[in-house]
Amino acid sequence: MSTAGVVIVGGGIGGVSVAAELAALGVERPVLLEAEPELARHTTGRSAASYIPGHGSGPMRALVAASRDRFDALAAEAGHPFLRPRPVLHVATTADEERVLRDEILPLDPVDELTPTEAVRRWPALRPDAVRAAGIVEDAHDADPSGLLQHYRARFRAAGGTIRTSAPVVGMAPTGTGWHLEVPDGGIDTDLVVLAAGAWTDRLLVLAGAAPLGLQAYRRTIAIVRAQVRPDDPFAVSAADAWYAKPEAAGLLISPSEETPQEPGDARPDELDVALALERVDAVTTLGLRSVVTSRAGQRTFAPDRTLVVGERAPGLAVVAGQGGSGIETAPAAAALAAAVLLGRDVPADLRRHGVEPAAYHPDRLL
Repeated sequence: MSTAGVVIVGGGIGGVSVAAELAALGVERPVLLEAEPELARHTTGRSAASYIPGHGSGPMRALVAASRDRFDALAAEAGHPFLRPRPVLHVATTADEERVLRDEILPLDPVDELTPTEAVRRWPALRPDAVRAAGIVEDAHDADPSGLLQHYRARFRAAGGTIRTSAPVVGMAPTGTGWHLEVPDGGIDTDLVVLAAGAWTDRLLVLAGAAPLGLQAYRRTIAIVRAQVRPDDPFAVSAADAWYAKPEAAGLLISPSEETPQEPGDARPDELDVALALERVDAVTTLGLRSVVTSRAGQRTFAPDRTLVVGERAPGLAVVAGQGGSGIETAPAAAALAAAVLLGRDVPADLRRHGVEPAAYHPDRLL
């Protein structure tokens, strides 16, 4: 039997960043549990890894905005940046996409409208006859998910945190003062449990005797293809989320932007989705894509309203889950929000300035 001031369940960017923030605020004997043999196996390293102002629901956009200065602070702390500039180009190639662009994307503050000619100038691979309308986010960036995860991991350990991998939680029960957790090699008593296990969070809530929140995992497929692109080309995105394409190493990262519901597990790319990505990007570009170098798939977990969940479900039992496709770009602000809320402290002033209000993320909104 061991004891901990807090146990964080889940070793992706959500769990590790929250663990680091809780430890930095002085929680004693913090422990992070990860069911897999290594951290961040299912999601963190399998995304397009971007920071995009204006992305997501209103509360998620607030977290993205509040994370910008915090990324800079983390970079200064680590001695190297976690963001690298890469504008995001929203492209409409059909009448329906143009409607989405004009009604839902261009009204957002960080998005500037481009003419079709200007869009092709920014990404010459576009077919001029395919573009109906476009918009661009100049202050978008590529992100470094592996570097960010390792920095938070190092911060957590430097603050006295313990990380246990291959440690799935197989039992949870309330005690008089907190919770008892069972893992294969023993038990842990703790004052606070933070479920940050992505797609597995609802299962853990049920294990603890709490009602699930309706979190749903979706598969997202990515392929790397050989293509003649410039390293500073923008991240091009279909206005209706039908595809995206971004320079990656010596090729192009493409996706059909699919959302296929799946059970929690290790997502695998589907050959039909890879083919669909090739077809959709080929239809609007002059690239003539043919050769796939590699492909991968990851899980993106959303709450029903597509907004992060942060808060207690029962005394001493908290949830930080539902980052969807924004886990990296919101991590600095989301972790600071979670640590403040779970310890009963004031939300940091910089988060408040960007419109981050705890009630918008609390799990009670889903019940």
